Amino acid sequence: MLNAAVLWTTRYLEAVVEELRALPAEEREHDVLDEDVARVSPLKHANLNVLGRYSFRSSTPVDGGLRPLRDPGVPELDENDDGGQE
Repeated sequence: MLNAAVLWTTRYLEAVVEELRALPAEEREHDVLDEDVARVSPLKHANLNVLGRYSFRSSTPVDGGLRPLRDPGVPELDENDDGGQE
């Protein structure tokens, strides 16, 4: 299970790097340098733990690819908030 979660996180990290690099230079706060990307690890993220307890929400992207990346301008839901969905 941990391997699957690491792979999932790695795919999304790659998508984030690609999206950041695709931004026009004037829209980027910082350049995305290869030496910085080389130090990014999927093991440092909150969705991974060594206790063997994982929680997943089932959702399938429309095109079979990745789900949309989070918009940093939108506040995150806390774990008790369903986003108005019941």
